[in-house]
Amino acid sequence: MSEQNSGASPVPPLDSATSAGLEIAMRWGAALGGPEQLKIAFDALEPQLKREHQIKLKQMEMLAKAAERSAREKREGRNHAFRMTGVIVGAVISTAMLGAGVYVAKDVWWLSTLLCGPSLIALVKIFVLRRSDPDDVRLLGRAARGASNAAAQAQPPSGPTQ
Repeated sequence: MSEQNSGASPVPPLDSATSAGLEIAMRWGAALGGPEQLKIAFDALEPQLKREHQIKLKQMEMLAKAAERSAREKREGRNHAFRMTGVIVGAVISTAMLGAGVYVAKDVWWLSTLLCGPSLIALVKIFVLRRSDPDDVRLLGRAARGASNAAAQAQPPSGPTQ
């Protein structure tokens, strides 16, 4: 009679961990003198297993908190570096604009007002504070128009020279 002919379902093959556990349980049962003594031994062992389980849970919780803290510190470090880069870039741009504005002030005063005026404040606000308001853009446009109008008025008429 084969397995296919019998009405009983075939026993699933046991993996190595399960078969090792069953073998250990059978040895303990034989050593203690029967299943009743094995049950008593397991009942005595249960509180210790619960304590070990609680300890493992606490250790895993502490590891998770440490990983979270480490990730937060890395994120804060990157954020700090990003903000400091913005401050440095803002300082360099504003210094360059002020220097250029002072340098060209004697010859091209309208460009100097454009470099040292509201555009300087708006760029510093964008790079350092990381925000830009619509009023800043309107103010820049108004300043640029005013400077270009002043430049057009300041230019001498270009006519034939004699």
